[in-house]
Amino acid sequence: MKKYKQSETDKLAKILKNDGIISVPTDTVYGICARINSIQAYNKLKSIKNRPSNKSFPVMCADEKQIKSIAIVNETVEKLIHAFMPGPITLVLNKKSEAFSYINNRGINATSEMAVRMAPTKVLEDLIYKVESPIFMTSANQSGQSTCKNLDEIEKTFPTLDGIMEGNVSFGNASTIIDCTSETIKIQRTGPISIEQILKVLEN
Repeated sequence: MKKYKQSETDKLAKILKNDGIISVPTDTVYGICARINSIQAYNKLKSIKNRPSNKSFPVMCADEKQIKSIAIVNETVEKLIHAFMPGPITLVLNKKSEAFSYINNRGINATSEMAVRMAPTKVLEDLIYKVESPIFMTSANQSGQSTCKNLDEIEKTFPTLDGIMEGNVSFGNASTIIDCTSETIKIQRTGPISIEQILKVLEN
């Protein structure tokens, strides 16, 4: 399996544009990713992860514009984006019905919930810009198993990957998850960004 340096985002973006699946280091764990605007890439990612079809993948965007292109963003969400992104925060948003329309997680709703992060590093931001679309970003593990801790484990667990970006991760705390799909926000998972910090931003 070919390994790529972090300076080789052109080559990795080309793989993703051709519906390939790659592994990349994020700020906390190793991830595996695919472009969102391809049902073929989505199905490959689902197969590689051995993920149940009713469980959606988190999406990583390069900037606020990309988030707004796929998700419904209100004033509350805008405040959270401006205050905490990029950073260790995940927002659960309602997907725009036209965004990667081959997915409708609940089968009946015009929009589906999805978890959104902003690229935490310049390398990932650069990669996403070159792919020209947000990407699915999920942790490097088989569904229900522990996350791979190094490149050797990734190669062993995912022998059909189309490439691996070299790099280290911190294995720090998982991001804070905020559900913004209804009028009242809910904290789904506590993390580096506290409830107090979030409420302070929303009060202004």
